[in-house]
Amino acid sequence: MVTDFPWTQRYFSSFGNLSTPAAIMGNPNVAKHGRTVMHGLDRAVRDLDYIKNTYAALSVKHSEKLHVDPDNFRLLGECITICVASKFSLSVFDADTHEAFQNFRRVVVSVLGRQYH
Repeated sequence: MVTDFPWTQRYFSSFGNLSTPAAIMGNPNVAKHGRTVMHGLDRAVRDLDYIKNTYAALSVKHSEKLHVDPDNFRLLGECITICVASKFSLSVFDADTHEAFQNFRRVVVSVLGRQYH
């Protein structure tokens, strides 16, 4: 995301060198944050019935402390979808799976952006 949407780098000023795609790919802070995001998505999958509660504090943090533009959640979700789809064959990540993943992503984006409304 920070490669394709470079304005998002402003949220990661403490991460060190983000000046080139190679620097971003090799940055341990970027990798750590990526793991954090993916673990957060895993939490959402496990707690679908309570997703609003699961992400309530995270929504507040991103809104009030980090001042993240809520559209960035959508952009990150699109990047994650592309990465996930590229890891699986079409027989695994077929149209139905893609649609289900997009629906899940929309819910996550909506809940993360809830504090902004």
